[in-house]
Amino acid sequence: MKLTQRIEILTYLGKQIELKDEQLLAVQEYSKHKNSWFTLENTNLALQQIASNFLQKEKLEAWAKQYELPESSPIKDIGIIMKSNPPLVGFHDLLSVFMSGHRAKIKLAEDDKFLIPHLIKIMTEGFPEVSEYFSVVERMNGFDGIIASGNQKSIKTFETYFSKFPNIIKKNKYGIAVLDGNESKEDLSNLGKDFFNYFGLSSRSISKIYVPYDYNFVPLLEATHEYNEIVLTNKYKNNFDFNYTLHLLNNVDYKANGCIMIIENEALQSRIATLHYEMYKNESQLNELIDKQKEDTQHIVSNNVFTNFKNTKFGEANTLSLSEYENGIDVMEFLKNL
Repeated sequence: MKLTQRIEILTYLGKQIELKDEQLLAVQEYSKHKNSWFTLENTNLALQQIASNFLQKEKLEAWAKQYELPESSPIKDIGIIMKSNPPLVGFHDLLSVFMSGHRAKIKLAEDDKFLIPHLIKIMTEGFPEVSEYFSVVERMNGFDGIIASGNQKSIKTFETYFSKFPNIIKKNKYGIAVLDGNESKEDLSNLGKDFFNYFGLSSRSISKIYVPYDYNFVPLLEATHEYNEIVLTNKYKNNFDFNYTLHLLNNVDYKANGCIMIIENEALQSRIATLHYEMYKNESQLNELIDKQKEDTQHIVSNNVFTNFKNTKFGEANTLSLSEYENGIDVMEFLKNL
């Protein structure tokens, strides 16, 4: 299959997603039943991002041109081991494999087993030849290269098991924000999206903020309180209540607004419904603090620019583009050079 055909098929998929037919809605409902983090709001957000940011003809053509992808190239089998949060998080890897002209062997995440297969089904119904390019497997073998994502425990296993093969192993990284107290109400409100979209379960979500020693948390708490409907989701509410009780019992100082708890903690990873913060005295100390965490930082949300980090605007932590890769690892370049 030629590159122009693959772009045509992906553009078709984007249009079908935008149509939002009953079958797709039914798969979303079933996914929500199996994984209560996959609310319709969250799966709609993921699907909308895919359709508008990935599956537009002109964007796909520009992406292919960036890598000088040929019309035809030797086909190889690429294994993809997916993780589960946020919904459809593995789609970009899948898209990259297909765009590069290779076949994808997919090991689905246990909590996201229905959305990806349905998108493949949509493509296959419109273009039967697509079926040759995708297969869902329970055991990963017979591949020429591997792209694997997972938690810290599984990453160690992947690094050992796949060390003899061309590979990309993506460990968990975290999003941070740096505030200086001069942020507008709109900035802080948009930062709420970076906390709350996908319940904070995306590796791009903001799990920690850095603030000056004299920082006033009230404007932040007030601006992000507009997202308080998030506690209507039972699973999130249960986590909020548990953490609230835990901090009370342990006499942990906290700041809260009814939908998130903010506690002082050096760790980048925070519990669901909890945001960590760390204070800095000056720019020099701030740079020392974030440099220590560089290896585990996905990006920085701020009005300021930080060298040697991926910089992101407020509210765009989970906004993706075709040439923006998780952990900054260029998947397309890897696939092109296999």
